[in-house]
Amino acid sequence: MAAIAVAALTGCGSPQQAEAPAKNDAKVATLVSAAPSAKPSPTSQRPRERLDTTSEEYEALLAPYNKCMKEHGVDTMEKRKLAQDAAARPATSAEEEKLTAASKICEPQYFPLPPWEKDPANPEARDFAVAVVKCLKGKGVKYVEVADDGLSYALGGDQNDPESISKGMDLAPDCEREVAAKK
Repeated sequence: MAAIAVAALTGCGSPQQAEAPAKNDAKVATLVSAAPSAKPSPTSQRPRERLDTTSEEYEALLAPYNKCMKEHGVDTMEKRKLAQDAAARPATSAEEEKLTAASKICEPQYFPLPPWEKDPANPEARDFAVAVVKCLKGKGVKYVEVADDGLSYALGGDQNDPESISKGMDLAPDCEREVAAKK
């Protein structure tokens, strides 16, 4: 019993004693936090887009994702060029498999999250969409409603009214900022 008490007291010394190595090289438990794991959690590095994110800023947010995809054999910039080319061929099954595998690794770590106001994880996202639709209607957009997903807006109605579509596209960013500023 006395040996246990002596051992316990030696572990409770002053900070200078704890830092100095014991003469008998005995290991003493300390309250030092562990080093971070080699693989960070997916949300720790994943950026979040803002409502006012510019296209240049969004491209910068995509840089780590594009780098990861390239490291896993998929050049996203080349893929975009092919998609823009009218004569682009459909992807082969091997290319699709490579893309799917790379996406499973890179997307949860690096692909930008949507703005919090439009994030499905946000319990108030539907309320935000409803408020934006109300704002758009207040600014004269005739045919606009919350889309089936509950997060976005459907413009043009059943008639695909071109005026509602173009006016809604132009005014949506302003209404989004107005609604976000009120919250």
